[in-house]
Amino acid sequence: MSTERRILVVAHTGREDSLRTAVEVLERLTAGGVQPVIVASDRDDLVSIAPELAGIPVLDHDVDLADIELTVVLGGDGTILRAAEIVRGSACALVGVNLGHVGFLAESEREELAETVRRVIARDYEVEERMTIDVSVLVDDVEVHRTWALNEATIEKSQPGKMIEVVVEVGGRPLSSFGCDGVVMATPTGSTAYAFSAGGPVVWPNIDALLLVPLSAHALFARPIVVGPDSVLAVELLERTPSHGILWCDGRRSVAIEPGTRVEVTRSDIPVRLARLSRGAFTDRLVRKFDLPVTGWRGPDASRAR
Repeated sequence: MSTERRILVVAHTGREDSLRTAVEVLERLTAGGVQPVIVASDRDDLVSIAPELAGIPVLDHDVDLADIELTVVLGGDGTILRAAEIVRGSACALVGVNLGHVGFLAESEREELAETVRRVIARDYEVEERMTIDVSVLVDDVEVHRTWALNEATIEKSQPGKMIEVVVEVGGRPLSSFGCDGVVMATPTGSTAYAFSAGGPVVWPNIDALLLVPLSAHALFARPIVVGPDSVLAVELLERTPSHGILWCDGRRSVAIEPGTRVEVTRSDIPVRLARLSRGAFTDRLVRKFDLPVTGWRGPDASRAR
């Protein structure tokens, strides 16, 4: 059995700066005695700006996923979600370098790239697991589609001028029915993504829970709710809905759903593993990523506040 270390690099290939950053990471890994690996969909873009990479190993062609030690992700949260799809079901953790805007899931910024790669090579990181959800689409009690999400599953209207009509269920019991633009069912990780934009609460990632956040609901009771991790959330698209809806998972995978369709969300047995370079408080991450004002705080560690 080979003892060679292999690190997967996944980049936002739609941006030249991301591609050039990926080339830099590949070079630094090689210089550090680690074999870098890329995904097939990135190969042509990377080779176009660095022809010397033509012979680099490609995942699932030259190297099995089970042999990948860690994945370095270069981009924003969307690229991290893409990388999570690629390594789904493996023990491989992700470490993100933010090249986007907020980059909430990323562990470091572009200016920290060299230090991040150094620590990856030195195995100087800790791994935490993030809860994901399984998403099941049922028609007449028959499962017709199954997928998953790290952030959220969202049922949305398909036509700008029309609402969808839904009934929401928690733990096998109906909660409320209403017209709306959609419904977000999210994890704690997803609480700072679409659910947050829709007015949902921020849930600390060390809390096991599921969130349900209605989008522009026409109802007296259509507030965001937080339920236990073993609950089953369900949304049924009522027959009176004028057109089909769309189920989106992490904003990346979609499927059309017809009136009468039921979507169930449960906690998945397969987490996403994130490599952390520091064990800072989640509160500090919120303040840093959202640039929250904390001037005037006089707590015990006030000298650390921005």
